[in-house]
Amino acid sequence: MKKVVQTGLVMSMIFLSAATFGQTKTPGATKKNDGKKTAKTYLDLMVNVVATNINYGDANSGLADYKKTANGIQAGASFQAGITAGFSVVSELYFMRKGGNLKANNALTNNKSSIHLNTVELPVLARFHFGKFYVNAGPSIAYNISGTRKIEDVSSKLSFKNTTEGFKRFDAGVQVGGGVEFPCKQRRIALDIRYNYGLTNISYNKEIHNRAVMISVHFSKPWKTNPLRRR
Repeated sequence: MKKVVQTGLVMSMIFLSAATFGQTKTPGATKKNDGKKTAKTYLDLMVNVVATNINYGDANSGLADYKKTANGIQAGASFQAGITAGFSVVSELYFMRKGGNLKANNALTNNKSSIHLNTVELPVLARFHFGKFYVNAGPSIAYNISGTRKIEDVSSKLSFKNTTEGFKRFDAGVQVGGGVEFPCKQRRIALDIRYNYGLTNISYNKEIHNRAVMISVHFSKPWKTNPLRRR
């Protein structure tokens, strides 16, 4: 799994590097009075279903056959600030429910179990446009508001104190992905696919890292004015 993620990160960095030297025309670009093009700026509201999981560090390989993806929800806002025709900065703020499930007879809890975390997350991404396609990558930080653990049919609230079963409030990670934009009259429709790789061990006593695959659809009108646009 680590090799797959590392390969994905390397490939994304190659795409990002290539974009800086070969920016192309984008359907989301507009002409200014002097004939130059700049990328459009959008503000989107997001409500999506996400697939999340947990990586257990050194114990993860032994639990691979017992892990099950947990479906969560992502709700918030996404702001794409167009800087040039081929480059934008994307900042988002959203609520996201993360977690993972384990089948019975696993080496960690033995019984069927699940962990769910209610978080607020803020990623900031560099986005490079290739015609109607784009790639983006950047850091993200998250704050764990609350959470629950369920073993068989017994649920309990997670503790966010430095104890044996305690969890940490703050999480940091990297998001890598891409998407495609479809211009539609004065609006745009964009399909975005992204992988969220948690870097922080959010447990005080075990190794627990968040992972998520996020697929979202954006349908928006251009923002009026972008103060970050390069003139």
